[in-house]
Amino acid sequence: MTRSFQGLAAACWLGFMLLAAPAAHAGLFDDDEARRAILDLRQRVQAGEDQRRTLSDQVDQLRRSLLDLNNQLESLRSDNAKLRGQNEQLARDLSDLQVKQKDIAQGVDDRMRKFEPQPVTVDGKQFTADPEEKKQYDDALDVLRKGDFPGSIAALNAFRKRWPSSGYNDSVSFWLGNALYGARQYPQAIASFRSLVTAAPDSPKAPEALLAIANCQAEMKDRAAARRTLDELLRQYPQSEAAQAGRDRLAALK
Repeated sequence: MTRSFQGLAAACWLGFMLLAAPAAHAGLFDDDEARRAILDLRQRVQAGEDQRRTLSDQVDQLRRSLLDLNNQLESLRSDNAKLRGQNEQLARDLSDLQVKQKDIAQGVDDRMRKFEPQPVTVDGKQFTADPEEKKQYDDALDVLRKGDFPGSIAALNAFRKRWPSSGYNDSVSFWLGNALYGARQYPQAIASFRSLVTAAPDSPKAPEALLAIANCQAEMKDRAAARRTLDELLRQYPQSEAAQAGRDRLAALK
């Protein structure tokens, strides 16, 4: 009885073990899959982390590059601003230099004109005269206009001595004659007026010079000489204003 029970118990245990073996095998299989899944997940996580670090490094590098580029741009802007300022200053300096050069050139031209002959027209006669020549002539006439006959005589004689070939000399003869007449130096006045009539008979001052000669002769009480001079005036310049005055003068002398 006992042996039968023991045999039966052994058979049951063996059967149980045979039934339990597939389940244990299945449990072991599930654990391996889970471990592989976990390992795969870990690898994916690690790969993602590596990729994140790589991207983070790339972003940091890009930020540094952008910062360097921004610094370079700021440096270029600063350099460009400095260059613009330098160009503007250079433009101002160039403008100032051009103005100074123009002023210098104008000053040189003005100074040169003081020494260059200038075109002059006196009594319808055109010629060139040195600036100093013109000034000395104008100064001598200013003295005469003031009524300073001795002073104008000296000034006009000095002019003729310094500029013996001047285009002003015919006019100088006429005005010197007037200055001498004003100083009552009649013979000298007659000589000066006559030099004008002889040298420049076509001068518009020639008829006036003849009338002035007649006046000098009348002042010297030489009525005959005065009438001859007035006849000469009426004969050579009958249409002149001096001739009209000469007719009246001639009638008075007769």
